[in-house]
Amino acid sequence: MRRTSVKKRRKTDRVTRRILVLHGPNLNLLGSREPDIYGRATLEDVNRRLTAAAAAAGAEVQCFQSNHEGELVDRIQQAGREGVGFIVFNPAAYTHTSVALRDALAAVRIPFIEVHLSNIHAREPFRRRSYFSDLAAGTICGLGTQGYELALAYALVRAASEPRD
Repeated sequence: MRRTSVKKRRKTDRVTRRILVLHGPNLNLLGSREPDIYGRATLEDVNRRLTAAAAAAGAEVQCFQSNHEGELVDRIQQAGREGVGFIVFNPAAYTHTSVALRDALAAVRIPFIEVHLSNIHAREPFRRRSYFSDLAAGTICGLGTQGYELALAYALVRAASEPRD
């Protein structure tokens, strides 16, 4: 009986310490696309920093980028099956258009933080509407790539405070 609860605890630890970082369309161009708005760090730089920070905290980060809405929906659904405990999500241009991504996030019920490199509220009017903010645990915008790191720090604290068996 005790052995079963140990296995269960390990599974729970692994689940709550697994974080998915999702990057939406055009984020593969970080570092070269409009660096005055999005900065000079590449997506690889961002992913490397997040992976290292998570590993130092004893957690696992999985990073995924796609320019295709359906691939992002599929990855969110897969996260639900894998037992991901938290999502850090920069939906990029899909912020303002994707009901499909919103529905996927609502369906899997994994807490997430919405991240934007630029301050979407200080940009064009169409960028000020998000289909995700009301579902998100929080939103970070305008802090460049540091926004990802702040979101990860929150996810790690939240995962550490989750009740375990």
